[in-house]
Parts: sequence; C-alpha cells; structure tokens
Amino acid sequence: MTALAWAAAVSLVAWIFLLVGRGFYWRTALSMNTARMAAEARAPDAWPAVWAVVPARNEADVLSRTLPTLLSQAYPGEFHVVLVDDHSTDGTAEVAERIAAELGLADRLRVVRADALPPGWAGKVWAMQNGLRHVPDDAAYVLFTDADISHAPTSVQALVARAERDGLDLVSLMVRLRAESPWEKLLIPAFVYFFAKLYPFAWVSHPRRRTAAAAGGCVLVRRRLLPMPPGLEPIRNAVIDDCALARLVADGGGRLWLGLGDDVVSVRAYGSLGEIWRMIARTAFVQLRFSAWLLVGTALGMLLLYAVPPIALIAGLAGLLAGAQGGLDALCLGGIAYAILAATFVPMLRWYHLSPARSALLPVAGFLYTLMTLDSARRFWFHTGDHWKGRPYEMRRP
Repeated sequence: MTALAWAAAVSLVAWIFLLVGRGFYWRTALSMNTARMAAEARAPDAWPAVWAVVPARNEADVLSRTLPTLLSQAYPGEFHVVLVDDHSTDGTAEVAERIAAELGLADRLRVVRADALPPGWAGKVWAMQNGLRHVPDDAAYVLFTDADISHAPTSVQALVARAERDGLDLVSLMVRLRAESPWEKLLIPAFVYFFAKLYPFAWVSHPRRRTAAAAGGCVLVRRRLLPMPPGLEPIRNAVIDDCALARLVADGGGRLWLGLGDDVVSVRAYGSLGEIWRMIARTAFVQLRFSAWLLVGTALGMLLLYAVPPIALIAGLAGLLAGAQGGLDALCLGGIAYAILAATFVPMLRWYHLSPARSALLPVAGFLYTLMTLDSARRFWFHTGDHWKGRPYEMRRP
C-alpha cells in the first residue's frame, strides 16, 4: 500500500477505537429535559433550599431574556438568586434590579458588587467566590449559572430532583448553545462534540472513573462541599473554571453527573468566526497544560483523525481513475474512516436540529479548531493579551 493508504488505515483503526472504546461519547442519550424530569420526579418530604449564583460582567443586554427565566422558577422549595456585578460598566446591576421589581420578585434577588480582583484569581472564579459568600451555610445546593442562560420553568426543580434521587453532589448541563449563524452551525455543534470526546459524559457519571467535568453554564453543587472559607480558593486561578470545579468536587469524594440540557439554552450569539476563535483560543492551550509536546500530539492527532480520511478518499478516487497503484486501498480505507467520522457526528447534529448532511463538514471544523489551538499556544508564548468582556487577560501558568 502507499503511504497515504497506510495513514488511512491508521486513521480507520483510531476511529474504530473511538466508536466503541471512548464511552460512546458521540451518543446524546445522556440528556435532561427538565420539564419531563420535574414531572416524573418523586417529590421529597421537603424540597431543599437552593441559591443561584450568577457572575455578570457587562450583561445588561442579555438579562432581559435570561434573568426572568431564573427568577420565575417554579421551584417548590426556598430559592434565591445572587447576581454578582463584576465591575460592569453598562448598568448590569441596575437592569437586574429593575427586572426583579417589574416581575414582583425583588425579594428573590440579591445584587452584590464584586470586590477588586486580587492577584492570582481568575475573574469569573472571583465573581463566583463573591457570590458564594452570600449563600447561607445551611443552604442545600448552590446553582452556578451564567448570565446568558435561559432556563426552563422547572430547571432548578429537575436538577435538584436528579441530585436527590441519585445521591449526586454535582449535576451539570451542557446547555444548548446558540447555532443560528453560518459559523455557529459549522462550529458550535462540533465544539460540544469535541468536548464530549474529551470528557465522555458516561465516564463523568460513572462512580468508578476519575473523569471529572462540568459545563459552566449550569452547575448545581451541594453547598457543604464548598464551605467558606476556603470556598473556591483551591481553584482561584482556573481559566477553565467548570472542569476545575468538577475536579474539586470529585477530589472531595463527590459524585458527578453531566449531560445535555434539552431545554436550557444560551442566548449568547457568536455571529462571526473571530468571536468563536477568541473564545477557543482563550483556553485551548490551558487545556493542554501549556505543554508543547501535548500541542504537537494534539495537532498530529487531529490531522490523522479529521484530515487523512477525506484526503485519502479524494486522492484514492483520483488515483483509481488514473490507474495509479494503491488508489483502491486509499479510497476504501479513507472512505470507511470518513463514514465513521461523519456517523459519529450525526446524533449531535440532530440534537441541534440540523441536517445530518452537515456531518461531512466535521473535518473542516476540526481543522479550524486545530488552528485555534495552535493560535492559543502562540498567544501564550508571545504574551499576546486580549480582552474578555472588557477585561484584559493573559494566559499564565498556575
């Protein structure tokens, strides 16, 4: 066989392994429809108290679409919302207070101003810590949720019901991210797909596995696992705060559950490639623990998985038509690998209500995410700063 056919054979073996040996990460079976979960849940004798903490920095433009869904939760027990105004310059705090007053739910909302960001703390984690300070020690659960998340009316009830029923200490939903613009349709479902491949949801939920992950848009945690102090201080410098929080809970002996949130959605728009690029480049090299070796391995692995199959398929077909030696081998091996690659992406596309035909574009998304990861390393090595919600940031080693 030709070198390309051999590469396609290696890629095919890798895809067969991923298909059956990576926790069936490509399936969307681990999901939660909060309305259905709440309706089917067995009511406890008394619903435990829940306090939601919402870090908010310059979120005035989205709060009208999201905060009412949180304040209006149909939760049978005690429920309060702490919104942490993280030095906003757009009137976030005032907008939040006005919304609560208009809904007649001012008694359910407490707006607090975050203290000045101390050295060594990541901005969002510091805002979460400021909110956690206002959660009573006797509260049963803390719900960390982002300001751009729109909740179903029974969201909190369903999360608590799952935690109480299964004895879980952290329940997290990968919310349905917005996928409306052309770039969002290409890259957002792929982002969730890649996240699930990195952290297979079934492994996160398995009590005997050490895989720990959460999705920061919606994370319910037992309050007793985050006593004050230290609260979130052990993960104070975490840029990928959701997975760091999951690891903190797991290391404390907690049980985790992570799944897709059918009816909990993000209203955050990423209309351009540049917006998605900056979001990924901000954390990708952090995920690789700032390792050049892991960067090289990741880049080569992504090329093997997502570039070799379509290249082998096209080159093999061209070689077969031209009568070149090895064309049939490359065509068959690359074609089968490409078929498996695309098939594993179809469930995620269906979850996003997108055409399964888009699965053929997964290699394009994989190539772009590889470039974003390489750019993330460049930004770290050359100390290239950027802004996130108006705040300058620069990746730093822990």
